[in-house]
Amino acid sequence: MGDRDGIFAGDDPFEIARRWLSDAERAEPNDANAIALSTVDADGLPNARMVLLKEIEADAFVFYTNYESQKARELDGAGKAAFVMHWKSLRRQIRVRGVIGKEDGPQADAYYASRSLKSRLGAWASKQSQPLSGRSVLMAEVAKVTARHGTNPARPPFWGGYRITPSHIEFWADGAFRLHDRFAWHRAATGENWRIQRLSP
Repeated sequence: MGDRDGIFAGDDPFEIARRWLSDAERAEPNDANAIALSTVDADGLPNARMVLLKEIEADAFVFYTNYESQKARELDGAGKAAFVMHWKSLRRQIRVRGVIGKEDGPQADAYYASRSLKSRLGAWASKQSQPLSGRSVLMAEVAKVTARHGTNPARPPFWGGYRITPSHIEFWADGAFRLHDRFAWHRAATGENWRIQRLSP
């Protein structure tokens, strides 16, 4: 597959994604792993928000959230999602579409345990996406869960990961005169070989 500067080299899109993320971690000032996650509600109305991608696996992308949040309800309802990663400093982006599955086992426990204590307690305290009368109410709840769970809280049963297993991945790199480079990987089902196409800008 021909490409400029070798940035699209290889036939494993997950390896390319890991390499691009590694490049971004050296170039982006904040949150190089931020993704704009898109879901749809029961009426088919789209929704989007920024979350942090925590792992690029051999065949999927993983992030974590509150299972009682609006995003989680929409993920569970549709069973599908999409996201885009955009790195302004590198002038690159990755688009992903695929099916959703939960990660709520030992891997989620390990990630939760790796977070700072305040973040772990915050996961217990926040009723994500629910109305909140004031910040003081939230901080009072943080104090309550701190007293209840101490310095080694277990992962909340309502908090864990989601895994996006893609059927479509597109890599985009800025080109002169808006003649951008775009390569798309498609597959009909997990485990099948990828079909790779160059797309017009």
